Amino acid sequence: MTSAQHSRLVELIKELAVVHGRVTLSSGIEADYYVDLRRATLHHEAAPLIGQVMLDMLDAAGIKDFEAAGGLTMGADPVATAIMHQASARGRKVDAFVVRKAAKAHGMGRQVEGPDVKDRKVIVVEDTSTTGGSPLTAAQALEEAGAIIVAVATVVDRDTGAQKVIEDAGYRYLSAISLDDLGLR
Repeated sequence: MTSAQHSRLVELIKELAVVHGRVTLSSGIEADYYVDLRRATLHHEAAPLIGQVMLDMLDAAGIKDFEAAGGLTMGADPVATAIMHQASARGRKVDAFVVRKAAKAHGMGRQVEGPDVKDRKVIVVEDTSTTGGSPLTAAQALEEAGAIIVAVATVVDRDTGAQKVIEDAGYRYLSAISLDDLGLR
């Protein structure tokens, strides 16, 4: 991972996505700040950097042979597409997929949307991790769809227990940006 890309992404997340003030997270945990990462994952400059930094992090961890990335909609969606686009720019074939909270009751009735993940190596991605619940929900659906989960990777880890929960469930866990990087500790 080039330090310039990582540093610039950290600057953009601080500028665009860190909101100070008392908030209750979806997990029910209260915090003095909120990292609204969609403000960065959907930003014209930050999104490509997210794809680059995530790919560089995965490469540095020796995770290079995955075929698709995605996770529970909606936080994971722009992260997965950023990875897909940056992988393509590097000449790699990586698809993106979306995992619904529940299978559709109509149409194909799928919970995992996009290219088929059966027998494919995948990375479960998330924008921010608090409890690890979203990546684990996605992992369960992906395993039911026949995917081979290589790792769970988040852009920002809130350091509130997600890593332990995910690793205790048997998955490798990686995170690109820490609270220390964002000056939130």
